[in-house]
Amino acid sequence: MSKLPVIEIFGPTIQGEGAVIGVKTMFVRTYGCDYRCSWCDSAFTWDGSAKDKMRLLEPEQVVAELLELGGDNFSSVTISGGNPALIGEGVGQLIELLHQREIGVAIETQGSRWQDWFLQVDALTISPKPPSSGMATNWEMLDSILHKLKSSESAAHNLKVVVFDEQDYAYAKAVHQRYPGVELFLQPGNTDVTEEGDISTRLLGRLEWLFQQVIADPEMNQVRVLPQLHALIWHNKRGK
Repeated sequence: MSKLPVIEIFGPTIQGEGAVIGVKTMFVRTYGCDYRCSWCDSAFTWDGSAKDKMRLLEPEQVVAELLELGGDNFSSVTISGGNPALIGEGVGQLIELLHQREIGVAIETQGSRWQDWFLQVDALTISPKPPSSGMATNWEMLDSILHKLKSSESAAHNLKVVVFDEQDYAYAKAVHQRYPGVELFLQPGNTDVTEEGDISTRLLGRLEWLFQQVIADPEMNQVRVLPQLHALIWHNKRGK
């Protein structure tokens, strides 16, 4: 089996965002990313600052650690990064092992690379990055990924865009117009991922601003606006 570059495994905790918000889950965070988003809240997965914590694990080892930590106190695993889509067979094998135990799998990726195991994921979130990230969207690749997912009846997928400002909101609207049949989640961005202490007031202010943008916009009647629930409760703490 193929090994996975794993930087942390933790939980059980509560999924704080996206299509499975509020679900109790374990987390497997992989190392490495092909993007360098300016506001990334997990830059330690690619900037080298925590490279010494990265371990190459067989899928069976990952499952064993999940069970050691969580016991029978979970039925969902979130694989995040970094970008898990940079990893080939190892993730697919891990998904198969988890499914054998009737454990659901959620994954988020920016839509920069296709993997066949996308079709095995129970909740696949494609999260293209808006202008504030400093990254440029490869629309041809994103079109290809969404077309393949749409063509498969087994692929449960959605879109998510993090919104920091008016330009990001316009980008989110363009994504919605380009893929009108795909459920879209909007999430206000956290402008300071290093701030210590209680950041909930700041985050709620940004959430209210995003609410007002969508409320006033008849072209966004079908989108869902969600907070970063974990950041409201645990703020910028790691491993939550």
